[in-house]
Amino acid sequence: MAYLSESILTYILLAPLVGAILIALLPDRGKLPAWIGLLTTLVTFLLTLHLPAHFMVGQHGFQFEINRTWIENPAISYHVGIDGLSVWFVALVGLLAPIGILVSWNVIQKRRKVFYALFLVQQTAMFGVFLSLDLILFYGFWELSLVPMAILIAVYGRKDGPRAALKFFLFTFIPSAPFLVAILWLYAHTGSFNFSDLQMLIASGSLPAGALFWVALAFLFAFTVKVPVFPLHGWLADTFSEAPVALAMVVAGKLGLYSMLRFHIGLFPVQARAIAPLLVALAVIGLLYGACLALVQRDFWRLLAFAAFSHLSLITLGIYGLTFTGWDGAIYQVLNHGVVDAALFLLLAILEMRFGTSQIAAYGGLARKVPQTATFFVIASLAMIGLPMLNGFVGEFLILSSTFIGVSHSWAIAATVGVILGAAYMLWLVQRIFYGPEEALALSADGKDLRPVEQLALWPLAALMLVMGLAPSLWLPTIESRTGPPTFRSASALSRFNSSPVVQVGGQQ
Repeated sequence: MAYLSESILTYILLAPLVGAILIALLPDRGKLPAWIGLLTTLVTFLLTLHLPAHFMVGQHGFQFEINRTWIENPAISYHVGIDGLSVWFVALVGLLAPIGILVSWNVIQKRRKVFYALFLVQQTAMFGVFLSLDLILFYGFWELSLVPMAILIAVYGRKDGPRAALKFFLFTFIPSAPFLVAILWLYAHTGSFNFSDLQMLIASGSLPAGALFWVALAFLFAFTVKVPVFPLHGWLADTFSEAPVALAMVVAGKLGLYSMLRFHIGLFPVQARAIAPLLVALAVIGLLYGACLALVQRDFWRLLAFAAFSHLSLITLGIYGLTFTGWDGAIYQVLNHGVVDAALFLLLAILEMRFGTSQIAAYGGLARKVPQTATFFVIASLAMIGLPMLNGFVGEFLILSSTFIGVSHSWAIAATVGVILGAAYMLWLVQRIFYGPEEALALSADGKDLRPVEQLALWPLAALMLVMGLAPSLWLPTIESRTGPPTFRSASALSRFNSSPVVQVGGQQ
């Protein structure tokens, strides 16, 4: 077991890549690529469970760390590790990957080999982003994550995949140029790409503050586009409408939100504190704007896209409120968002596959025809709007309470209005599709209820919604063991919320 812990992060990175290579080498016959993909993702998920099972709660700093020299000049290392921030992100991606394979089981009918191979490459890229502690290694995985998604959107898009893929690629790739320049500037002035070394050097004040502002801004620009943060959300609705369901549920929001916490606030706490008021304002605007747009949508994929945008904005608010409680809530809400959105993506894909349309007006009175689908949809919708005892409530409460006490009463009230609007559009969607007057589609279509493979994907998600709502203590102690940024040099809003400083010197909370 000790030997496994020493190399577990490498195994997690390599497992999906090996599966992708195996799929590429074998013939594209029937369900063979899907079976290999499912087996690979299940093995990978079991490997990711080793991390929380053996994680030392309360021990700050990185665990399961591997640091090997890769290239001597420039000094690039294979440096990976996890802490309380990244451990559950890795486990979440591990969980969603086999569910994504099950979702695609009967949907992907052409070029299965290409789809499953690229899906596994995407999984490797996401693991790499969450595990990397060398900036060049991180940048490589960050860029790698764009390629499989753009190709899969273009090839497997529902209506206009190539256009949506091009928009997604341009929006997310262009900010990578200043991001890379900023990384190289840091190396030129410090001689290191190592996250911990850079964290200490920046905290020491040895780098020019004026230049650091622009470096931090370049990092932030790349991350905010990826989330996305208002007004950089132009790619999101088209991507949600066109992307294969498996890909959308795995990717949505996680990379950018994690990177904000790790590589923006983690490396540039002073610059993050300076720009936090702007990001809080943009987050609340995005929360309200996304909720209002969701209310007027007539296509359920676009409604889900703007709903996700609103919820991602709430998480951004929790991050840049710069309070411990807000960070706990934001990280927990990313996990909730991943679980709930995965279920909703799957259920909407089932409806579109059964009834042939994503137009909400075509539906009505389906609860009698597909009662199991309706039940799971209601549970997921209630979790999304934050019903107590389901998982969405915990994250929302932590974020809103920390904003009210530690940031601004006005912003907290505005954010609460956005949450209420979220309840309005989700309950309207449930009523319109399942419990309204029966439309001709419901009366005439031979829509079948959930198949066994679909239930196999949905039951774990529904169980998690309940367990995460009732027992958040299973997750929060690990989250609180995250490695914090160096100390802020002057008092922040947290001093009114928590008597302890937001972070202490040396990366300890």
